[in-house]
Amino acid sequence: MASEVEAKLTVAAVARRLGVAPATLRTWDRRYGLGPSEHTEGEHRRYCPSDLAKLTLMRRLIVSGVAPSDAAEQARDFSGEVKVSKIVKEIEVREDVVDALYKGLESFDREFVEATLEHEINKYGIESAWADVIVPTLFMIGEEWELNQQGIEIEHLFSEILTKKLMHRVVPLSRPVNARPVLLAAVGEELHSLAIHALAAALCERNIEAYVLGARTPLTALSTMVEKCAPPAIFLWAQLPKNAEDKYWKEIPAIRPAPRIVVGGPGWDSLDCTEVIRAEGLEHACDEIAQAIGA
Repeated sequence: MASEVEAKLTVAAVARRLGVAPATLRTWDRRYGLGPSEHTEGEHRRYCPSDLAKLTLMRRLIVSGVAPSDAAEQARDFSGEVKVSKIVKEIEVREDVVDALYKGLESFDREFVEATLEHEINKYGIESAWADVIVPTLFMIGEEWELNQQGIEIEHLFSEILTKKLMHRVVPLSRPVNARPVLLAAVGEELHSLAIHALAAALCERNIEAYVLGARTPLTALSTMVEKCAPPAIFLWAQLPKNAEDKYWKEIPAIRPAPRIVVGGPGWDSLDCTEVIRAEGLEHACDEIAQAIGA
């Protein structure tokens, strides 16, 4: 009996799960007949698992750009498991993908977000998915914070999903094109390391091996790796100006041949970077590293 009660959800609980207002659920019930399928007289109406599955499909179809009336028609006839992969494949315009991703994040629909990212990366590759979908979504999240001081939880969720997805894309290379791995690091006290993982995944797609030193890489650690590995290229990421210092290329050990130093991130905007290469994006960073190893 307890499990049966727990399986049935109130309007408020379902609204929280879907990321919509309770009033929206009542509208869907009144207008499209997508309400609780069971009701005991004298008790509040509650949704059972099959009701939730239909509403989840309704929400995901609307997020993907389907008109509410058409989404409701599909949801009413639905029974079984929601095939998220099928939904995301039908979103063809990249701007619509960005909008769907953002809405999915707003409703904390992790499965939808992960499936969308997986589809984009599989179809277009890391570099294209990053430039056309991931970065625009990050900009939307940032704009919402700048305007309304809201959405920090969405940023954390997206960053966590992205980091896992990108790290999963970095696999051991049996025959990399570079004899010595390149180094990737977020320098100083830099905690923003998402771009590092994106670069590592993109280089892996190009069959280029890299060591990811990750966030908060101090000069001592970078210098030790330079001495031990003699990398042909080094990428230094700085999101914040306080972490962007020229010591990260001026004070590392001198090796021959000298590595190509590539820097990325807005933190370097206020620093003279004429001695190194300033990457304007993920593709540019990949191209510079590829040239450094003769690929």
